[in-house]
Amino acid sequence: MSNNIDLKRGLDIPISGAAAQVTSKTIVPDVVALKPTDFHGLVPRLLVREGDKVLAGSPVMSDKQSPDVLFTSPVSGTVEQIVRGDKRKLLEVRIKADETTSYLDFGVKNPQNMSEDEVKAHILSSGLWPAIIQRPYGIIANPQIQPKAIFISAFSTAPLAADNEYTLAGEFANVQTGVNALAKLSKGGVHVCLNAKTVSSSPFHKIENAVLHTVSGKHPAGNVGVQISHIAPIQKGDTVWTVSLLFVAAIGRLFNQGKVDLTRKIAVVGPKAINPSYVEAVPGIAIKDLAGFYDNSANDLRFVSGDVLTGTSVGQNGFTGFFDDTVTLLHEGTEREILGWAKPFRFNQFSSTRSYFSWLTPSKKYDMDTNVHGGPRAFVVSDVYGKVLPMDIFPVYLIKACLAGNIDDMEKFGIYEVLPEDLALCEFVDPSKNDIQDIISKGIDKMLKEMA
Repeated sequence: MSNNIDLKRGLDIPISGAAAQVTSKTIVPDVVALKPTDFHGLVPRLLVREGDKVLAGSPVMSDKQSPDVLFTSPVSGTVEQIVRGDKRKLLEVRIKADETTSYLDFGVKNPQNMSEDEVKAHILSSGLWPAIIQRPYGIIANPQIQPKAIFISAFSTAPLAADNEYTLAGEFANVQTGVNALAKLSKGGVHVCLNAKTVSSSPFHKIENAVLHTVSGKHPAGNVGVQISHIAPIQKGDTVWTVSLLFVAAIGRLFNQGKVDLTRKIAVVGPKAINPSYVEAVPGIAIKDLAGFYDNSANDLRFVSGDVLTGTSVGQNGFTGFFDDTVTLLHEGTEREILGWAKPFRFNQFSSTRSYFSWLTPSKKYDMDTNVHGGPRAFVVSDVYGKVLPMDIFPVYLIKACLAGNIDDMEKFGIYEVLPEDLALCEFVDPSKNDIQDIISKGIDKMLKEMA
């Protein structure tokens, strides 16, 4: 186990449109959406009907497989619409928000004076338990088991990611309380990973009741999966939990203030963002609430809830995700370039290799779009993935095992250690244009089905 991790492999994508550290507005939403699709493997059970009144913290859904796991409303208001898809699959619960949020009172508590079962029951009843993610597989943590450790990444290296030191400024007391609560849930303790570049100035280096690690390197150095692989790799039979720092603060607010307050600063970023900056909002707001940050008169924008590598395209009429603190605005790259592959002098195109001359201007930012510059082609076996993936696994063999549905090979080549986000850079540099994150996701789904 190392407390100082220096990663040599990775890639920082120089995309334009980073958010200025300014909060431009506070969004009072008209409608928010709670989306079961934000939670991998969830089979939801609806607890409300259209027209029901709810408070912030009132149960809206539960997990059919684990009824104690509740999903609560981020706002007070009225259940306006229940949106279903094919075979009546529950897609969204839309809540028309009150102008002023009223909160369900859970009572102020000190987690250090509580037992493990009491802390667990308190988090479960609040609806914040789904913020705790279990590895392997990236599913909601099973409250019936105790993990070998809990991991928190205090920073993100994803392209244009929100800066936790800005978004959580003034939240140290809540973060500390959240860590104290989580420490009750694992005998292996809480591990917090800090950015080595900013550790001396970061307030989070003062966190107590946790094991602190510093991590340096390019993206995906901020991915908690990469950090786990260098601290305590997941073996068959192991279970670890992860929580984003955003939700550690929310758990702390639950204990310190007695309410479910999911208010967060969301970075509105991307090459097509107008005055990219932050807004204060709750999860599940409508993209249309961000109308001042974009111009989609030509109907040529892609709206991504999350970062450009791992986010979800939600459309102009969609809603932000439960876990997301970034909204990225991109141009839909539908243009075709004749013989583009044969033009070496493409100073406005970035290449992770030296195919173009972008390597001569390492500090330049690029107005990237969604164009993948080609279609799927034969799977090329090379070391291109290994150059950007700082994990001790064999990505090519793992991807092929997932494509073949070979469980033995998936286990052998590292399926327990990864989630799709960990191989997002492999997808970005892939010369064969494979949808690698989807391949890994389907492999994980097969493991869940066959190993249940």
